[in-house]
Amino acid sequence: MFLISPLSPSVILNPSSSRRTGHYNVQRSRPGEKPPYQRCSSQDSLDELALDDYWKELAIIQHTGDTEPQEEVQLKVADEGEQEEAWLTEAGLATLMVLLSTLTRTQAAAVEKRVETLQQTLRKRNKSYSVPDVRDIFKPPASQYTKDDESASSGGSDNTKKETVSSEAEPCGGGAETETDINLEVSFSEQALLSYKDGSKVTQPVNEADDKLPDFKVVRDKTGMTKVGDLAAADMKKVRRLVLIEMTALFDTAGIDLKTHKPLKIKVKESGLFGVPLSTVLEQDQKRVPGSRVPLIMQRLISHIEEEGLHTEGLLRVPGASTRVKAVCQELEQKFYDGLFSWETLKQHDAASLLKLFIRELPHPLLTVEYFSAFVSVLKFPTKKQQLQALNLLVLLLPESSRDTLKALLEFLQRVIDHKEQNKMTLNNVAVVMAPNIFMFKGFRSKFSEQQEFAMATGMANIVRLLIRYQNLLWTIPKFVMNQVRKQNTENQKKMNRDRAVKKLLKKMAYDRDKNKEKRGGFIRVQAPQFSKVSMAVQLTEELQASDILARFLSQDSSVSIKREDLCLYEIGGNIKERCLDEETYMKALLELNPSAEWVIKSVQR
Repeated sequence: MFLISPLSPSVILNPSSSRRTGHYNVQRSRPGEKPPYQRCSSQDSLDELALDDYWKELAIIQHTGDTEPQEEVQLKVADEGEQEEAWLTEAGLATLMVLLSTLTRTQAAAVEKRVETLQQTLRKRNKSYSVPDVRDIFKPPASQYTKDDESASSGGSDNTKKETVSSEAEPCGGGAETETDINLEVSFSEQALLSYKDGSKVTQPVNEADDKLPDFKVVRDKTGMTKVGDLAAADMKKVRRLVLIEMTALFDTAGIDLKTHKPLKIKVKESGLFGVPLSTVLEQDQKRVPGSRVPLIMQRLISHIEEEGLHTEGLLRVPGASTRVKAVCQELEQKFYDGLFSWETLKQHDAASLLKLFIRELPHPLLTVEYFSAFVSVLKFPTKKQQLQALNLLVLLLPESSRDTLKALLEFLQRVIDHKEQNKMTLNNVAVVMAPNIFMFKGFRSKFSEQQEFAMATGMANIVRLLIRYQNLLWTIPKFVMNQVRKQNTENQKKMNRDRAVKKLLKKMAYDRDKNKEKRGGFIRVQAPQFSKVSMAVQLTEELQASDILARFLSQDSSVSIKREDLCLYEIGGNIKERCLDEETYMKALLELNPSAEWVIKSVQR
């Protein structure tokens, strides 16, 4: 097996029960087979989910084997103190004071916990290491936790305060969570803290059938939604650091022990398609197609499968012929980049098998070794909303290459499910088949009991199910994180302004006077230096949205031949580096949030 640590030892098996009641028969072909276990009710179980497909997929994978031999590796948890030291470094605490000023109570508690652990470990080792005293760092001023400060630290506005009061008044027990609105203005860990207060207990959610899963939706904000890819690299770096702290705080608040694994040190192929690190594949691709963000071989396999038609029954579940798949794999290695591979001869099921092979043969797993345990532990959260919040943060923590590739894969899987009436591949079916391919990676071997294997199978399938079903929510950067980024940028700018030359400062003051004069008249100036129209004045109204400005620009400049969907209005400067605006952004509300911003129309970098 290529699996990580078990999710829960409590999930067991009853071979005599029917699928209608959520119990499944699992066929085994191993010698010395033990009597099956009696399965109890568990969150890790999947009603109406045929796990026999999972075991069949495992058998196919083991029979197919790796295309290249790979040394076996063992995942290792960082030693005491090492994990905390690595965490503090990754969280960017070199700029400690600026960062701490933006944290919520739960986020600060997560940082404090790791500083304390690191201090204790270093004292034990008798090493001289200058670490600030925790009491000095986190000693609150007399008024630190007033209601106003609590709202501000959560990154919220007046609307956020109302959301906080509302969520505080909601009952926390007595049944599964029914609220389906995802609040992005208040820190997830702060929301969790409210739900756990006074010893309130939230019941474990039942696993619904596909058509019974709740339709979660994000509460829209007037200043616009921010998706991955909308921000400049400098701000995304801050986002990742803040998300790491928030994710850790959320796990701490729920009492879930979060262990990160050390990065794998293994020999890997330096070129090729299969069994090659994702970063290496993308480097090869970008030499041929600049700007490639998803491996070209993966894009081409998906395209071929869709060209042949997504209506084929058993798509992804029915394997291609093992010997033929191996032969095609070798041929692709030799001919793909030269454009000599004969795609018209590739059978659809073979292409699907090759796609799964590409994913699971990555020497470093798509979900990364570092956060593997975190993904596996998501189901320990007591409500689906908290599970989604944890997944949202984990997706944002993935390296860009993993995140983009995962997004392309999940979008394809959803398109397969959209044709379920013809191909018989429901959300459950797809999740079960893809789980062992996503949650395995080349070279890792370990032995588990039958009971542990079943627990992992159900858990992995559940996680893949959530990733597919709610993927549209998972690539959104929460507003409370964006507000923290804005606050950090503001603090950094104050420091930079003190060091600027007087001449530059006076020039900026004169420019700001002209700009503020225009704003007081209810106008903003939108620039489009990439096109013939240099700038245009736009009058602000309460209902003016980014989409209205783009429409006006296209109607006034007939020389622009670019498509509407390839244009974006950018917020640049002020308390943000650069942000591509959601078309439903209300400009007046955003101007109040960032009064010093510039507004520029540019083509979208896809």
